[in-house]
Amino acid sequence: MAEQRPQLARELNLFDATLIVMGGIVGTGIFVNPSVVAARAHSTPLILIAWLFGGAIALFGGYVFAELAARRPQVGGLYAYMREAFHPVVAFAYGWTALLVSQSGGMALAAITFALYFNPLALWHVPAIVSAVAILAILSAINCFGVREGGLTQNLLMILKILVIAALIAAGFVVSPNRAGSSPVIAPVQGLSVFALLGAALIPVLFAYDGWQTASFMSGELKHPRRTLSYGLVAGVLSVIALYLLVTVVCLRALGPAKLAASSAPATDIMHLAGRTWEWIIALGVGLSTLGFLSNQVLTSPRIYYAMAEDGDFFSALAWLHPRTKAPIIAIALQGVVAIAITLLATAFQALREGYQSILDGVVAIDFTFFALAALAVFVFRRRDTVDRDHVAIEVPGHPYTTALFGLVSAAVVLYSAVAFPKDTLPCVALLISGVPIYYLWLRYGTARG
Repeated sequence: MAEQRPQLARELNLFDATLIVMGGIVGTGIFVNPSVVAARAHSTPLILIAWLFGGAIALFGGYVFAELAARRPQVGGLYAYMREAFHPVVAFAYGWTALLVSQSGGMALAAITFALYFNPLALWHVPAIVSAVAILAILSAINCFGVREGGLTQNLLMILKILVIAALIAAGFVVSPNRAGSSPVIAPVQGLSVFALLGAALIPVLFAYDGWQTASFMSGELKHPRRTLSYGLVAGVLSVIALYLLVTVVCLRALGPAKLAASSAPATDIMHLAGRTWEWIIALGVGLSTLGFLSNQVLTSPRIYYAMAEDGDFFSALAWLHPRTKAPIIAIALQGVVAIAITLLATAFQALREGYQSILDGVVAIDFTFFALAALAVFVFRRRDTVDRDHVAIEVPGHPYTTALFGLVSAAVVLYSAVAFPKDTLPCVALLISGVPIYYLWLRYGTARG
């Protein structure tokens, strides 16, 4: 009798899923992006509208992924949805860009940012690259011990992030309010210019809300994934919306729109007004927030490559699970090695490091390309599925209108990035397209050796 292969351990519950969703969204953006939004929206009403509208789009996106999770609770999340709704080549292109750009690049950026905050706080006089590589290696090793260990680490860091954001909100109410807080940054605008300002402000807002999709990679390790992931997605996105709106309100209260727009670090400015102790808290918080985001990526991303290997679309070794920990340690190691390589490359070439934000503009375009396809997948599965709707744990409210709105906004973000940032976006798009011939080359030459 053949020995049964180890399977992924289903050890994560609804609480874990909710914190994973939040951990995939909340990084360092909320500590910086309010000033970018204020500079583009120009007035308090438009600033609040941008964050509210962006939150609504994020919530629709959460519902889109919640319904997809309820209908297709497979390992790999978005990768699996693309494979079943459209074609394996679409799924492969997603996994290909995740490994080489979006997931690994995001991890590298987070590791470098963490090191830049951690070293001064720890009074550790070593190059930042040492801390960056070390934290990538440590988190990768922790996740090799099993999903429960990786999940607990992610949960602890997310709870600490929530506490730091709560401290920022408290500090915003401690300081005296800015008396010019309701005045516009520039003269009031009218007509179509209002929509132009709102559209520009939505780009950093949607970037700040991006990340809920990473929780779907963990479907194979969630208890009762149809319900756990579906409700975790909605609860996590709603929680982040509440946090972001509160941060925006206190930024406007403490600084006013003009000072907020001029600030390069609004959270630090608020803490400075509250006192030196608060400044130290926000510095620690940014480091922890970055570390929490990095932990989330290390936990979730390797499940994409595991799923690809399970389907025969990538090296079969990536589907190997440790007999005791049930963790895909080879996939975890691959993700860690690629992230470390990008980190070293970013440090070796200073211009590349400085240009990381531009690279991330292209990454956002790739992410929203697949968000638009995810919305389309809901239409595909609703038409194709014959199951009783009572068996679907959660559906997109207001479908087809809300689903179509989310898809159209996602497509608009891609088009805006291509037009506004062609030098940043087109290389990433080219890498995405390169996944098509590589997939067919793999089918022809790589399957036998995989």
